[in-house]
Amino acid sequence: MSTPIRVLIADDQALVRGSFRVLVETAPDLPVVGEAATGAEAVELSRSEHPDVILMDVRMPEMNGIEATKRICTCPETSHARVLVLTTFDLDAYVYDALRAGASGFLLKDTTPASLLNAITVIAAGDALLAPTITRRLIAEFARQPQPSQPPAHDVADTTAREQEILTLIATGLSNAEIVEHLHISLATVKTHIAHLLDKLDARDRAQLVITAYEAGLVSPTPSKR
Repeated sequence: MSTPIRVLIADDQALVRGSFRVLVETAPDLPVVGEAATGAEAVELSRSEHPDVILMDVRMPEMNGIEATKRICTCPETSHARVLVLTTFDLDAYVYDALRAGASGFLLKDTTPASLLNAITVIAAGDALLAPTITRRLIAEFARQPQPSQPPAHDVADTTAREQEILTLIATGLSNAEIVEHLHISLATVKTHIAHLLDKLDARDRAQLVITAYEAGLVSPTPSKR
């Protein structure tokens, strides 16, 4: 039997929470350990229920999903939890902020049931959910905007030229397999470089590597074509 992935659902709408619970619990080994109607409740439940994955709405009363994500991801007691941001808006500045705060992925609420269940397993495995083109577009859109009061979270100066090359490829959306093909190196070598990047840049996962690459100017953001 596989290890159960404990899921916490945070959304201010009871109907949405209920719908997500029904969907998640149809899958084997995905128990829902709690529901939160506010960001504050999400933080509290993350401490008491120890979820592996948190489905986090952005706009909630009392404490929004960004602040809740930041508190969960920076607290040693709850930092193991992976946050998957769910939103109705495909170009929401708050989502970029949530990813910067430590969220591991982003999905629209109109995603298919299969995609949501897959996202939970991907996030729980320690990977970042950055495959959808819309996510890369969102990060590019908001990373290109000057933020003088918010300097880059991490400095890439201590990384090697090869590591920066791989960081750039990650930010453009390439998978490990595609990086192997692009650079003509082994998969083990790619994984080693990524491990070094995560360590040197103090990044939780691939999502934060993408943000760091944009903030460091390694990738030229492409405006949305909408």
